Amino acid sequence: MSDWPPGTGRLALATVDSTNAEALRGLSAGAPAAPFWVQADSQSAGRARRGRAWQGLSGNFFASYALDLAATPPGEAALRSFTAALALDEALQAAGVPAHRLALKWPNDVLLDERKLAGILLESTLREGRMGLVVGIGVNLAAAPDPATLEPGAVHPVALAGVGIRITPAAFLELLAPPMARWEACLQAEGFAPVRAAWLARAARLGQVITAKLPTETFEGRFETVDATGAVVLKTATGRRALPAGEIFF
Repeated sequence: MSDWPPGTGRLALATVDSTNAEALRGLSAGAPAAPFWVQADSQSAGRARRGRAWQGLSGNFFASYALDLAATPPGEAALRSFTAALALDEALQAAGVPAHRLALKWPNDVLLDERKLAGILLESTLREGRMGLVVGIGVNLAAAPDPATLEPGAVHPVALAGVGIRITPAAFLELLAPPMARWEACLQAEGFAPVRAAWLARAARLGQVITAKLPTETFEGRFETVDATGAVVLKTATGRRALPAGEIFF
């Protein structure tokens, strides 16, 4: 582990309910000291955004990165979805995926050939007034879920093994941990601007018309940019709209 980030802990488990849940428990208990990774070979209750389940197919990557963000304004915690996406992009290229086949989908997915390869889930906790954040990451290394189990309109999934690239979860974590640490250091030292620029350079469907789904409405707009807060900006028939949260469909 010569490239493992100095001062970063690592907990490897055979099985767990959820790596995010285990990392949150670790942050709440105050040990081990953040930052640290939790990785498991299998999950019994993995979860994705909006309360959905993340299917724990054997051989896939399930891990969570825990951070102490006591000195970070709460509104900036969500920017870790961008740093995690950039780190995943780097790790996947290091694993052998050509850069032109990868793209980053707002707010929390990584695509391979326009199919979903990886997802990111952020969850936070408070302990004695200090905020901790867990960045949960799932990557389809060995197998992809059945598209029939996904919600209508969802991007179809893909697995690395399905395109001829095979790597173990432990080996993938070795590739992912260094860029995760670098992008976190960049965000803390330089702010969101360089992260935003790098993310936009890898963004899926930038400049194209996409569909945004909110709890009370669905509409189309041209994907113009991501603003300084991380909100996606769409040019719609009624003007420009910045969405801090929501679901994007192609």
